[in-house]
Amino acid sequence: GPIQVIAGAGSGKTRVLTTRVAFLIYSGIEPSHILALTFTNKAANEMKERIAGILNHSLANRIWAGTFHSIFARILRIEAEEIGYNRDFTIYDQEDSLSLIRQIMKDNNVTQNEMSPQSVQHTISKAKNDMVNALDYARVAQTTYEKKIAQLYLNYQDELYRSKAMDFDDLLLNTLDLFINNKAILEKYQQQF
Repeated sequence: GPIQVIAGAGSGKTRVLTTRVAFLIYSGIEPSHILALTFTNKAANEMKERIAGILNHSLANRIWAGTFHSIFARILRIEAEEIGYNRDFTIYDQEDSLSLIRQIMKDNNVTQNEMSPQSVQHTISKAKNDMVNALDYARVAQTTYEKKIAQLYLNYQDELYRSKAMDFDDLLLNTLDLFINNKAILEKYQQQF
């Protein structure tokens, strides 16, 4: 079954997980049925390398191991059409996102004296991490500031979609939305892992 390991740096988290993955495979579990998630690319790469060292590269490459963002991007590439995207969608990094926000602010006549692009980006990111999409944010916006952010958020999401792109927060939010709104896909991944 599932396991979650939370411990300080250098305490052996990666060793515990890689040993468990090897044990599962030696016990007959298909590698593609194992999901190993971590927060950083460094930890994900180290986990993959250690698994390959214990087993072999061909088995290790079949395990779904990576960061939340990389695994969710992989799922979204498979299921993209279910949420109205193509499988070759672009992923915007922080700088791409900030550049788009600057353009949207300019298009909406919002000056950097009124609010900084970084604060807009932070507010949108926080909303997404709280699982509040652009439409829901607009519905609950009350202050003048929130209403301006709501309009920018709506325009930002429209432009991302038009450009066939997602930002890092969308990778998480869209995957969760996919699982919440499509029980068949949720069950597919529950059965796989």
